[in-house]
Amino acid sequence: VQLQASGGGLVQAGGSLRLSCEASGRTFSTWAVGWFRQAPGKGREFVAAVSGSGGPTRYRDSAEGRFTAFRDNGNHKVYLQMNSLKPEDTAVYYCAIDTLVIPGGAPAVRDYEYEYWGQGTQVTVSS
Repeated sequence: VQLQASGGGLVQAGGSLRLSCEASGRTFSTWAVGWFRQAPGKGREFVAAVSGSGGPTRYRDSAEGRFTAFRDNGNHKVYLQMNSLKPEDTAVYYCAIDTLVIPGGAPAVRDYEYEYWGQGTQVTVSS
């Protein structure tokens, strides 16, 4: 499984960015895909996760109402639409895949549950 994240950049506070994550793999539609981020000097933290077909999406509290994660299984892509960005959202964002999922179940929020990781994409929000 290979992952490719893209879409990061520099944006002013209040602006928007859409990150995308493209993955290889025949059974992509059944996998959970998570978004995590790591700011300088901080640990990696959960942002959002999209379950496989039919399951729920989960967000960290600070992302609720501002970020939307969704997937396009036909193109093997998952997106993270980020609106109302704040300087504290500045970080390197990573997408990851969890193949060991229960169909219809909620996606994992702990990074160690994800087996495959893409390279990060930098998001910088200026004040």
